[in-house]
Amino acid sequence: MTDVSVPVTTKKDWSSDQEVRWCPGCGDYSILTAVQMLMPELGVRRENTVFVSGIGCAARLPYYMNTYGMHGIHGRAPAIATGLAVTRPDLDVWVITGDGDALSIGGNHLIHALRRNVNLTILLFNNQIYGLTKGQYSPTSEVGKVTKSTPFGSVDTPFNPISLALGAEATFVARTHDMDRKHMMETFRRAHAHKGAAFVEIYQNCNVFNDGAFEQITGRENRASQLIPLVHGEPIRFGAEQEMGVRLDGQGRAQIVRVADVGEEHILVHDEAREEPGLAFTLSRLARGPHEPTPIGVFRAVERPDYGAALQQQLVEAQERKGPGDLKALLSSGATWQV
Repeated sequence: MTDVSVPVTTKKDWSSDQEVRWCPGCGDYSILTAVQMLMPELGVRRENTVFVSGIGCAARLPYYMNTYGMHGIHGRAPAIATGLAVTRPDLDVWVITGDGDALSIGGNHLIHALRRNVNLTILLFNNQIYGLTKGQYSPTSEVGKVTKSTPFGSVDTPFNPISLALGAEATFVARTHDMDRKHMMETFRRAHAHKGAAFVEIYQNCNVFNDGAFEQITGRENRASQLIPLVHGEPIRFGAEQEMGVRLDGQGRAQIVRVADVGEEHILVHDEAREEPGLAFTLSRLARGPHEPTPIGVFRAVERPDYGAALQQQLVEAQERKGPGDLKALLSSGATWQV
């Protein structure tokens, strides 16, 4: 429910006075616009909203939001945001990161923020390249990717960010892309409404160093046949005439089929609220890369106590027991302690 005491705002109110400085044509512009257009609809206050980022092109976004924000160091945004979310549960805390920032040096911080179910909204801009440092391969670059740092082609097996988040027991996991503002806004809205760690992967085009990485599936003429919308409670179907679908084969693997060949009754019905994440993980492995039919939407949305609330409850219980120590008094007693 929207707080009626929150003043009515517009996109302009959420936009800072800083010049937006990304390469012309970068997908980051459309993501920023989607966020700025969504914020007035969320019923939240700018002074209670914080954007935290690490290092990379995506990490510039907090400068362009008229909210509180912090541009942290490489990969540490989830750690900084965890401290903020736990100590200030009254705030809306967003994490803005990229595939290099989140999955390379920041991988450890990301998986533990998800595992702990810290109340954060995490947006991962995935362009499958290091853009800010001028075109090195990233943890999501495909095998064989030729870049400045892999002149003979990458031999690394890339991360699948959705699979990684599900493996870390994230309670909300979704994917969207920078060519569909409506889909982005609805996905971000749901992520923000989720209590706990919400993780959204965004396919984002770097038109300078990895142009067209997702064109085979996100291009307007390709979407109907290549994007598989996940809608809770509905059969997983796609195609211009919904002629294609997803079923589980005899070994429990997700398989793309023609609906007419197998029958409507055999098409998998999406269940984002399923407690056990195995089925969502199976769907995350359906595409081997953004060059074949790929699921998009919410993979998982389940409820679990968030880390900050559980920690605050422990402090309340400790205070009620009236133990020998007073943590608040200790922390405010001076700059040094003798142990």
